[in-house]
Amino acid sequence: MARVLRLLAQSMGWTCVAIGLLHVALGNAAIPGAGSAGATIDSWGRFMGACFGGYGLAWLWAARQSPIPARAVRWLAGVFLLGGVGRLLSLAVHGWPQWFQIALTVIELGLPPVFFWLADAEERTPHGDVEPVPADR
Repeated sequence: MARVLRLLAQSMGWTCVAIGLLHVALGNAAIPGAGSAGATIDSWGRFMGACFGGYGLAWLWAARQSPIPARAVRWLAGVFLLGGVGRLLSLAVHGWPQWFQIALTVIELGLPPVFFWLADAEERTPHGDVEPVPADR
């Protein structure tokens, strides 16, 4: 389970960094259906892309720790879940978005419970690199 957590955290990190950089570079063109949204949305999207890239770097930082800190995983997964909840609110207020946004919503609601479940997997795993010291020494 610890290996799965590390691989998922690394995958999450690199994916978020790549998506964030894509949004910074392409602006509205990175969002299906938003190509003509205008300068304000383009500016906001590029800014949010940088934030999402930073979010990915936080995942990569967590994945490089030994053990991976469960608290950081839970916080990062919670932020991701909140993004999915935000998409549900948008759906309730404005209706169905473009199909790709629906797929992202499913991922944003489905993946956090996996991270919550795996969060302390590495902290629970004995690393085997430290031998207990006998009490008589």
